[in-house]
Amino acid sequence: MTQATQKQDLLILGGGLVGMTLALAAASKGLSCHLVDRADPSALTAEGFDGRASAISTASWRLFRNIGLEQALEPHGCDIAAIAVVDQMKPGRLDFRPEPHEGTLGRMFANRQLRIALLEAVRSQPLISLHAPVDVFERTRGEFGVAARLSDGRTLEAVLMVAAEGRGSPAREEADLKMAKWDYSHRAIIGGLDHSKSHENVAWEIFYPDGPFALLPMLDGPEAQHRSALVWTVAEQDAAGVMKLGDRAFLAEVEKRMGNLLGELSLNSARSSYPLSFQHTARIVDDRLVLVGDSAHGMHPIAGQGLNLGLRDVGTLVEVLDEALRLGLDLGDAQVLKRYEEWRALDSFMVMGATDSLTRVFGVRGKSASAVRRFGMAGIQRLPMLKRFFMDEARGVSGKLPELLRS
Repeated sequence: MTQATQKQDLLILGGGLVGMTLALAAASKGLSCHLVDRADPSALTAEGFDGRASAISTASWRLFRNIGLEQALEPHGCDIAAIAVVDQMKPGRLDFRPEPHEGTLGRMFANRQLRIALLEAVRSQPLISLHAPVDVFERTRGEFGVAARLSDGRTLEAVLMVAAEGRGSPAREEADLKMAKWDYSHRAIIGGLDHSKSHENVAWEIFYPDGPFALLPMLDGPEAQHRSALVWTVAEQDAAGVMKLGDRAFLAEVEKRMGNLLGELSLNSARSSYPLSFQHTARIVDDRLVLVGDSAHGMHPIAGQGLNLGLRDVGTLVEVLDEALRLGLDLGDAQVLKRYEEWRALDSFMVMGATDSLTRVFGVRGKSASAVRRFGMAGIQRLPMLKRFFMDEARGVSGKLPELLRS
């Protein structure tokens, strides 16, 4: 016999970074939700579970601040004062550095710290009912509401279903929402580096034919050691060999690609790897269903915009639903959901298109291609207005922003 719980406004499937942020943002506007995840929250926040780090843009930081996370997160973020872009460490560096009064280009956070802060806030918010770890056996969407039957026998009911399940979203697949997708045949190698020289809050994007080699500034370690996060893209056929290298051999390969940029190196974490692919869902709404985050769009990490794109989904959806609530409209009304889809369409398409183009342009091999790229970068370096455009995109402050992403 199943047990039905209290009906909420939202049924959020997926309790990752985007799903938890959505639950908190919705609660800030008085919307209640069931938040469901198959993973154990204590495992996701355990030391060593995930060595990944995320670049949080200016706009995304405003969102975290506006939903009450500033105090919990502020001590754990490392400012990104500038971004340096180079082609294979050759001459022709492109620098992005905002004016002093404009603040930073963003902040780097360990994903674990983001999860800890979000989970603590979720557990203390009375409008959020967290159900985890638990599997969803059945999802139903009807004329007047939605429901999910859980593996523990309970049934959760709500007005609107939100899929925040990630790239393999079951809710998206059941709705038969078509995707454009392709595999880059590359993997991202993730690790943490200690180094003798200060990173000076500069994020480095070094492009090689196999993909970008990124060094992202992190806070100093407990013994004041300088630290950076490494995201190294390698061809799929080379990934297993790179992962099998001993620490000394691995660091030697890393040094080949970055030279003496940060001085002497050592590893401060285990290495992990993730396959890289592109996927974009043309329609991100269906009957009483909305897609957010990687359920709607998965992209190459070349520009560090994946999570930020999902957080813009969050801000937009909450604003659309808040307006519907104030007007007395059904949160699952087709016209309400259409407004969300249309608002997000251009931004997500532009960001994903630009990211995919960068991946392909910098992946062209040969001295001539490298020379053309460096010539183009030198041209951008001399054009302040064009640099301003790219910086605004990186900070997430271009276009029409929802209220929660404004200062």
